[in-house]
Amino acid sequence: MAAPSSRRRQVLQPGLFVQPDGQVTVYDKRHLFRFANENEHYAPGTERVVVEWRGWRILLQVCFDLRFPVFARNRADYDAILYVANWPEARRYPWSQLLIARAIENQCYVAGLNRVGMDAKGIHYSGDSVVVDPRGAVIGQVDPSQEGTATIVLDRASLQDFRAKFPVALDADDFSLKL
Repeated sequence: MAAPSSRRRQVLQPGLFVQPDGQVTVYDKRHLFRFANENEHYAPGTERVVVEWRGWRILLQVCFDLRFPVFARNRADYDAILYVANWPEARRYPWSQLLIARAIENQCYVAGLNRVGMDAKGIHYSGDSVVVDPRGAVIGQVDPSQEGTATIVLDRASLQDFRAKFPVALDADDFSLKL
């Protein structure tokens, strides 16, 4: 049996964007959650993935990626971020605040979809799934601790108008990521 350090780590593939026509886009989680030992079993993804759906450009992100704003920096390549997550109730305040921060700093819509219920280890997940507008206002949500859905209409004209009137992206730092 090989020593743990010599085992090949597999890339974790938790993010799938499936369109009605069956087209599937995969996003490999970039930021592994060391606290749960993901780094011992998986290799991080290296690609930033933006999908187009119904004319909207959507950046795909998974769970712990939310804590790393540089990787989510809008480079004029998306209109919305989709975070699919597994944040426990104990971290519900950072979850909600970071979603708002990502919307404001990137002048985009942010949808945060979080787990609900209890896991096998007794950890409770409160959901707190929301949609945040580019100004940081929550424009839709699912009742905490409940499974459910919400229908939100995103306003492209309002997004474009806001970006044009307050073009903060023009003053963003120019940088590149080393992956």
